[in-house]
Amino acid sequence: MHPFVHAAATPDKPAIIMAGTGETMSYAELDARSNRFAHLFRSHGLQRGDTIALLMTNCPDYLALCWGAQRSGLVFVAMSTKLTGDEAGYIVADSGARLLFASASLGAVATTAAANLAASGRFACGGAIAGFADLDAALAEQPATAIADQSCGRDMLYSSGTTGRPKGVRGPLPEGPLDQVDGLTMLVGTFYSFGQDMIYLSPAPLYHAAPLRYCMAVQRFGGTVVVMEKFDPETYLALIERYHVSHSQLVPTMFVRMLKLPETVRGAYDLSSLKVAIHAAAPCPVDVKKAMIDWWGPVIYEYYSATEGAGFTTISPQEWLAKPGSVGKAVLGEIRVLADDDSVLPPGQTGRIYFSNGPKFEYHNDAAKTASVTGDHGATFGDIGHVDDDGYLFLTDRAAFMIISGGVNVYPQEAENALTLHPDVADVAVFGVPDAEMGEAVKAVVQPRDMANAGPELEAELIAFCRARLSHVKCPKSVDFLAELPRHDTGKLYKRLLKDKYWAEAAA
Repeated sequence: MHPFVHAAATPDKPAIIMAGTGETMSYAELDARSNRFAHLFRSHGLQRGDTIALLMTNCPDYLALCWGAQRSGLVFVAMSTKLTGDEAGYIVADSGARLLFASASLGAVATTAAANLAASGRFACGGAIAGFADLDAALAEQPATAIADQSCGRDMLYSSGTTGRPKGVRGPLPEGPLDQVDGLTMLVGTFYSFGQDMIYLSPAPLYHAAPLRYCMAVQRFGGTVVVMEKFDPETYLALIERYHVSHSQLVPTMFVRMLKLPETVRGAYDLSSLKVAIHAAAPCPVDVKKAMIDWWGPVIYEYYSATEGAGFTTISPQEWLAKPGSVGKAVLGEIRVLADDDSVLPPGQTGRIYFSNGPKFEYHNDAAKTASVTGDHGATFGDIGHVDDDGYLFLTDRAAFMIISGGVNVYPQEAENALTLHPDVADVAVFGVPDAEMGEAVKAVVQPRDMANAGPELEAELIAFCRARLSHVKCPKSVDFLAELPRHDTGKLYKRLLKDKYWAEAAA
């Protein structure tokens, strides 16, 4: 399936609706626009296997541009809008991108990122950027018909950099026709009931792997994608009611923000159209998910995977209620839990999670990093956990964030899950800091709902709150407060940025 099929069958059906403005792009318009992009690429000499980069906010042209690259055999690199100019420039250079498409609102970053690109390879949308060509004008010169040499392209997305400098995750270009069924299409059709009548609400930035890939999967089925420019908890609920949304994908921080809305607000919207709400990208505290199922009913599905795509688990709400805390059973790749000596551990024992016999990938321009996460047992996303006797996977934490305090392994996720439930906590990060006696001490950095409450009294209250729920060794010895934690829009926490600050100060 492919949007061009739906453009022929249902040309006037909305393919994209922008939540904030109501701007709509039909399937006929999406097909024509993506064809114009394909001709634009060819007019600049790009051929199958070449690379383009996007530095764009959520807008209709985002998906049209990606489909244009997909039908041109190109590799498209979607970059975070939170990057600095130097960070974006690194990705443009590292990926080998020959063209850069940027939103005018990101002009300063885009100008730095494009420093080594020819002037003819820079395009601005939604306004002007000095030194960039106007995208609408450039596309107007191109035909709306298909290019003669269509072939399948694919994304190359850069890891979010939560544990180091981002690297491009690259897989082989697909062979075969444009409308061939790919692995993700089969998965979402089988497990999440994707179909042409679906209305899918996407609340996250399109530059991230899951929002981009799932929105494109919706359009393979001929459904309608409603794209939020920015997540707001009450607006999200209102959009479900307004558009009779049937499917959506969220991250746990969005659940937390909606649960902390007043009861009168939460109950004000009709959510009965919602059939499937998928979540992933970050750990979800058990109590938070239970509260969401109590509110929305058994419509909340979870999966565990990563940009690398080497494995995939999924769990239905019914299964989760029987196995609370699990992220499901493998449906792509085979789970192996490894000890420190790389031996395979039996069910119930905790170790490093690997997926064997899954799709292959490599980190672009970094053979050493590829080798560090792949081997005889497959590939790892860097997480720790165990499987039970029934094959269900339970995650403990990321290996990089494990704390060793007095010789005891402490996984911060447990304390984070506990502290998230405190009514005064908006966000929290737990990690190890240097300690002369214990090696590492457990530290919490909290974003309070009201910064005016930050101080020794709230610190003591939070430590006591955590100790009432967990062993004392797992709880923070101290709590610091920040007005906002460095969290990715997709829900991932840049814990490394917080942790590095404390270790650098200790070293100094």
